[in-house]
Amino acid sequence: MNQTICNAIRNRRLLSFTYDGYPRIVEPHAYGITTAGHEEIRCYQVRGTGSDGKSTGWHLMTVSKISGLTILEDSFSTARPGYKRGDKGMSTIFCEL
Repeated sequence: MNQTICNAIRNRRLLSFTYDGYPRIVEPHAYGITTAGHEEIRCYQVRGTGSDGKSTGWHLMTVSKISGLTILEDSFSTARPGYKRGDKGMSTIFCEL
């Protein structure tokens, strides 16, 4: 389990990292093990882009594909619309909003 991710969730702080070679800034909402057995973050991307050109929105990101993970000073006040506690895509949840 990655304490940096849980600290960001608990304190509602943005995370910055590179994912699949693309810079991302996200609001982390849940972190755990998916039903497929992968360690992942359910997050809302607020800046950056990916190979699909999508710059914002909901993502489920595999932790092993993340590099340069940093907690930013910026915070967010509440969960984004569409977020549901007890993420059904995760069999184990380490931390969540």
